[in-house]
Parts: sequence; C-alpha cells; structure tokens
Amino acid sequence: MKRLAVIGGGAWGTALALAARRAGSQPTIWARDPDVVAAINRQHENPAFLPRIRLDQAIAATADLGAATAGADMVLLAVPAQFLGAVLAALAPLLPAATPLLLCAKGIETATLRTMSEVATETVPNAPLGVLSGPSFAAEVARDLPTAVTIASTDAEAGPAFVAALGGGRFRPYLSQDPVGAEIGGAVKNVLAIACGIVTGRGLGDNARAALITRGLAEMIRLGVAKGARPETFAGLSGLGDLVLTCNAAQSRNFALGTALGEGGRLDELLSGRRSVVEGVATAAAVTRLAARLGIEMPISAAVDAVLHHGAGIDAMIERLLTRPLRRE
Repeated sequence: MKRLAVIGGGAWGTALALAARRAGSQPTIWARDPDVVAAINRQHENPAFLPRIRLDQAIAATADLGAATAGADMVLLAVPAQFLGAVLAALAPLLPAATPLLLCAKGIETATLRTMSEVATETVPNAPLGVLSGPSFAAEVARDLPTAVTIASTDAEAGPAFVAALGGGRFRPYLSQDPVGAEIGGAVKNVLAIACGIVTGRGLGDNARAALITRGLAEMIRLGVAKGARPETFAGLSGLGDLVLTCNAAQSRNFALGTALGEGGRLDELLSGRRSVVEGVATAAAVTRLAARLGIEMPISAAVDAVLHHGAGIDAMIERLLTRPLRRE
C-alpha cells in the first residue's frame, strides 16, 4: 500500500485523496484550516469544499506538514498555483530528497512566470516530478464518476508509480512524457474558460464560443511549443479535453466567473468571500506576460487580462478581437 501525503484540503485535494483510497493507497490530507481538518477526521466530510460527499474513514487530515509527510511514499501538491512555491519551501526540509512529487495545480506563477514544475525544480531540485492535468471536476471525481486524466512525467519510475497509486475503477490516468505540454494546457484553458464565460454572459451565441475554443487552442499550442512542449499533447486530455470541459460547463469556476462578468458583474464583488480560488484570474496576467516575453501572439488571453486587470471594457475587447485582420488558419 502506497502512503500518500495530499497537500491541500480543498475540493481537489480531497477528491484526489478519495481516488487514491479507491486505488488502494493510504492518503493523509494536509489542510491549513483547522475546521477542515476537524470535519474530515470527525465527520468524514469536507463540507466547506465538497458538501454532501462522504469520505472513506481511513482518510485522515492534519494541519501539521511534518505529520502529513512522515513516511509518505509520494506527495500530491493540490494547493493553488500562486501558493505552491511557499508550500514547497516549507516542505523541502521535511522530505527525503528522492520523494516523488505530483503537481496537481493548474497555473503559472505571476511573480516569476514559472510553471509549477519550474517552481518545484528550483525549490526541491532532486525530487522526481509529475504533473496531473486533464478534464476533471473535483466533485465528479469525488462522486466516483468516470474521469480520465493525464499524468505527465519524464521520470521512468515516478510516472508509473503515480498512475498505480491513483488509477483504478473509474479514475483513469493516462501516462505522458510531456509535463510541459500538460502544464501549459492546464494553465491556459482556465483563461480561455473565462473568455468563453464572458461570451455566454453577453449572449453572443454558441458559434462565438466555438470560435473562441478553437482559436484559443491555437494560442495554447503556440505558447506550449515555445516552452518546449510537443504539439500533439494539446490534442489529448490535458489540452483539448480539459479545454472543452472547462469552456462549456457551468460548474467550472472560471467559466462561471466569466459568465457573471459578461452579465455585468464586478470582478471584486464576484471574488469576495470565495473559499475556492479561480485560477484563471491570476493566470491571465501571467500567461499574457509570458507570451510577450517569448514573442508569442495570444490575443484572446491578452483580452481577458485587459478586462480583469487593466480596466478594459468587455465590449471594447470583443470589438477589438472581431476587427483583427483576417488571415490563414
């Protein structure tokens, strides 16, 4: 039996702990919030993030990083992307150098424009790494609905070990050797989901949303290839699969935020009081800056960044996209 430390007591970390338990692994969840820890240990639920989902009684939680990682065969990092660096810095002295780390957050660090694997490599340089991405709403994974994801790793031993620790039944990880592609796909799709939500909220129709998904996929591929990813990765679960899911489902936090913005909501009001992070908000700024640094054209992502962070009007951004020169596909 694999012992897993799941770092992050939100919806995704809790859902992954359930998947791991179903696969025969023994997960311990680390959560910062003592109320979450108490609810998991006493009620076998996480009502703050996954209401009405019963947890296996063997899943334990702790607010102590050392206790969570003691004896762990591998660590799953399910904290929001912008907090990964700080959490890894706290974890580094607690872990044996060869402990495999599976990165489960989708985003790009805004302060440094590093991907999650770049953050991990600089913080814990000797740890074998993997990236988990793909079309996977936490609530559906927790309810044991059929889900297929990508686990990407260049480490010949760590990749299959991650698959064995999580896979089975209705949670199906497919192994990839392109972690860069998996990361870029998982990050950019959140930005595009906000764009698709805005189109929906503005009542611009299904044609417009399909166009955004398609042209957004082209942006994703351009950025990924510039970072060293394989183009074919973006036709898979961590690219097109995740993009289609997130850009069409109301339960997507990014799509829902975009829809509310398109209907006239204010960003600050929509984000206030949220317990769950809408990753695409920070990632929009990071992706736009990274694209500029690499000389990559990403007009849809730049438009989302302009609306979220630079006071641009939604209608003006839509008009700007619609008046771009026509060109070959």
